[in-house]
Amino acid sequence: MKPEQLDLLPWTEKYRPKTLDDVAGQKDVISSLKAYVKSRNMPHLLFAGPPGIGKTTATLALAHDLFGENLAGNVLELNASDERGIDVVRGRIKEFARSVSLGDVPFKLIFLDEADALTSDAQNALRRTMESYSRITRFILSCNYSSKIIEPLQSRCAVFRFLPLEETDVKKMLEKVAKEEGLTVEDNAYSAIFYVSEGDMRRAINALQGAAIHSDKITADLVHKVSSRAKPKEISEMVQLAFKGEFVKAREMLNKLTISYGLSGEDILLQIYRQIPDMDIEEKKKMVLIDKIAEYNFRMVEGANDRIQIEALLAQFPLIKE
Repeated sequence: MKPEQLDLLPWTEKYRPKTLDDVAGQKDVISSLKAYVKSRNMPHLLFAGPPGIGKTTATLALAHDLFGENLAGNVLELNASDERGIDVVRGRIKEFARSVSLGDVPFKLIFLDEADALTSDAQNALRRTMESYSRITRFILSCNYSSKIIEPLQSRCAVFRFLPLEETDVKKMLEKVAKEEGLTVEDNAYSAIFYVSEGDMRRAINALQGAAIHSDKITADLVHKVSSRAKPKEISEMVQLAFKGEFVKAREMLNKLTISYGLSGEDILLQIYRQIPDMDIEEKKKMVLIDKIAEYNFRMVEGANDRIQIEALLAQFPLIKE
């Protein structure tokens, strides 16, 4: 890649860690992967966890630490959501798996990203390929939902569960990006980015880049604006007004949220749900509130009007008994 092309990359790619030492969080997983690199041996692996928490990054960093300059000839990366049929397993994967590795590492690596998108037939065909060529080829399967991977494949792999990143890990990476890009980021802006990202590093960096387009000084208000997320305080205030029976004021607050942030009904429901643990209300009310949110979320999923359902939910709050 030419140096002048580097700035054209989204920041999530521009600042992707190249080695295992640079990967944020997931300390136990990274420790095990480093041991595999040191021993030059590893089983087939299955990485499971939510999006944006380092599964693909850890795989590419592992491949880099293993193969170094011989990376291109020894690693095959496929996105199973694009190439999910049995023909891919019988064709590209099998052809690559049967060839001998280059360099001093005795095996090659096949990385199947989003492997939970593979069809059942493709997963069953993959079983035999993994067994037949395990001496010269290792597989890494990455998925959001391990339950969608058939048991025979899971039993052939060492399973690693990736967890949402901690706020300190996200902040450390964002501080590095901000320094490189010459940004001034307020402390409460880091907290705001973590709130909207929910431990997803990719979403966090995208939020920072989106805010940086508008200003070199990143504030919490700017983060919430560009991320289309209301401030937790505003959501909590709307709910408290509804609990007090001040429906008109709560409805005005709802208007403000939908107009200022462009939130959909489901977005507002999810933010109310996230605020429940921090609300200064009785535990029994919290339980009833969650039940009500689930009911109205189901209605919206089934096609009911978002605005009517959110207002109906707010109207229910004064009726919630202790």
